[in-house]
Amino acid sequence: MTLESDVSDLWHRYQDGLTADETTDNDDAVLEAFLEALEAGEVRAAEKTGDAVTSWAANEWVKRGILLNFGLRETKAREYGGVTYYDVLPLRETADLGERGTRNTPDGTAIRRGAYLGEDCIMMSPSFVNMGAYVGDGALVDSCDTVGSCAQIGADVKLGANTLIGGVLEPVEDAPVIIEDGVSLGAGCRVTSGFRVGENSIVGENTLLTPRIPVYDLVEEEILYGHLPAERRAFTRMVESSVGDHDLFEGGAYKPAVVATHVEEDTLEATRREDALRE
Repeated sequence: MTLESDVSDLWHRYQDGLTADETTDNDDAVLEAFLEALEAGEVRAAEKTGDAVTSWAANEWVKRGILLNFGLRETKAREYGGVTYYDVLPLRETADLGERGTRNTPDGTAIRRGAYLGEDCIMMSPSFVNMGAYVGDGALVDSCDTVGSCAQIGADVKLGANTLIGGVLEPVEDAPVIIEDGVSLGAGCRVTSGFRVGENSIVGENTLLTPRIPVYDLVEEEILYGHLPAERRAFTRMVESSVGDHDLFEGGAYKPAVVATHVEEDTLEATRREDALRE
């Protein structure tokens, strides 16, 4: 039997009505082994299947395993930083992080069980990484950042302060938010609903990336939804809205859009200087 088959079997029993108080020691061992595999980076909620940023597919059985850890666990009182909280799982043990050169500063940094952090990562406080998230080597999760359940953060990614990376746990067949290698997100960005950001892109502060907002790619001269191609510089601009024809909108109405251009060399140089400071 493999971990995948064990999780799949447990999922079918859960769908048939299995409850938390009916699980066996073997069931609990499967749930624990699954969390350990997530934390070791041995399994992931999504994997890249091709070269394009659109070539990501969800691992449905992994997302089901995460759901099982919610559905087949009992909520209990737990302690963190001298505060009692109630959850189905304790926070992740962090002893292995120091061995890999990864830092998580105190006073509010929280990593939930089932989250993976690679080598040489930095988590500034307060920040939060949810179950099933994958944070690649050399990534920076800055103050007040949230990395949602199942989100996939690549190597050498920089998440600016107060950035939200949304989670996509259900439906299990949907790929979560993807931030590919080398991406830099400015402070206050929001990436939600399975949006995918291509490698080495630089996104300006306070930009909202979601499949409902169009991306005007000036490089290929096309309008995209749900993803930003690799090696783009993206920022928010306002475009005319169709509701502007309504009498209530005197002078017109506008809606947000994302504009994408080539990454300029001076922008890359500024990013390299920032990297040097961190090193």
